[in-house]
Amino acid sequence: MSCWETIADYGLRSLGIGERLLPRDNFTLCQQVTLIGSGMLWNIYFGVLALMSGFFLATAVALGKAARNPLVRKPSEWFIFVFRGSPLFIQFFFAYFLFLSLKGVSPIFDPFSAAWLGALIVLFLNTAAYSGEIFYGALLSIPKGDMEAADAYGFSGLARFRKITWPTMLRLAWPAYTNEAIFLFHATTLVYFSGFPAWRQQGDALYYASYFADKTFNPFVPYPILAGYFILLTLVVISLFGLINRRLNRHLPQHGRARLRIRPNLIR
Repeated sequence: MSCWETIADYGLRSLGIGERLLPRDNFTLCQQVTLIGSGMLWNIYFGVLALMSGFFLATAVALGKAARNPLVRKPSEWFIFVFRGSPLFIQFFFAYFLFLSLKGVSPIFDPFSAAWLGALIVLFLNTAAYSGEIFYGALLSIPKGDMEAADAYGFSGLARFRKITWPTMLRLAWPAYTNEAIFLFHATTLVYFSGFPAWRQQGDALYYASYFADKTFNPFVPYPILAGYFILLTLVVISLFGLINRRLNRHLPQHGRARLRIRPNLIR
């Protein structure tokens, strides 16, 4: 089987398209690169959707934590505390058994026990908590002069938030938020270790890398391939977020623009 045939058979296998059975022996480098790359589609799915949905919840949580009303502030503070204070793996564990319990109550909860939805919800809540704290810190860092200028120009309420507060908050928070986005994509590998099952062996990239490592007793080929894919994904995230960061700071002089500094989180 040529490499092109391997790509045609296994390139979209993680989505249920192509060859159903995994190769059993005589593994080639092309098979490992193709299947691990196929599994990366799920990691990208988890990361992109959790990041996009978590962005809006994080904004609401940050505003809630900055509110004066304790009925709004306290739930936001506890949400951030719980999801930042507990390991992500433990959150997967409890969420899976919670969704299993709900599944016994009503069949409407059946999809929640699958990785494509249940694990996505956990990642969404987790990144919303971390991003919410980042945005909250940015809210507190908004220069007082900006708010005084907004008042002087007659901005108030929603107009002031949309034109002054929110853009300034994003500009200040964006470098740290970029690091959170990178970590979120890396954290998608924990879905493999969670209780959420891989349907019909259609798992993520770590699922296929572990499969080849177990079959060949040689982890020094599939795991570096997996690391290479995540390095490429990280470069894409840095590039995209860098363009957004440039857009957010377009009104500032070149020397005053905040630069993205990637500081990976070693412990979460």
